[in-house]
Amino acid sequence: MSSAACIFCKIIKGEIPSMKLFENDTVFAFLDIGPLSKGHSLVIPKYHGAKLADIPDDQLTDILPTLKKLITATGATDYNILQNNGTIAHQQVHHVHFHMIPKPNETEGLGINWPATEGDMGKLQALCDDIKSRI
Repeated sequence: MSSAACIFCKIIKGEIPSMKLFENDTVFAFLDIGPLSKGHSLVIPKYHGAKLADIPDDQLTDILPTLKKLITATGATDYNILQNNGTIAHQQVHHVHFHMIPKPNETEGLGINWPATEGDMGKLQALCDDIKSRI
């Protein structure tokens, strides 16, 4: 998707209204219009890229500090920070975005099913070595 057709790029440009919470030269933060809980917000880089690896490092430096500002401002004590990459990873808008989702109780906020498996230490070590060699 081109940045001209991107809903988040249109929000940044003011072509689509939003409940803006914060903005600086590299990030834009706003309330999610389909919130999972009170204060559910999005932080997006102004640089258009579909996946995290598409965004230059210098365009990511304000993401976590902005998320931290939202956490503090909402008073969230329990919360999830969520960032999906790709359709099968549940990304719906193909512009990098981070959700800050307060979890005020067991029923509100993000629910997660984590289907963990027991790892084979030999295979994990080989994977670790392979990934480290590529960094």
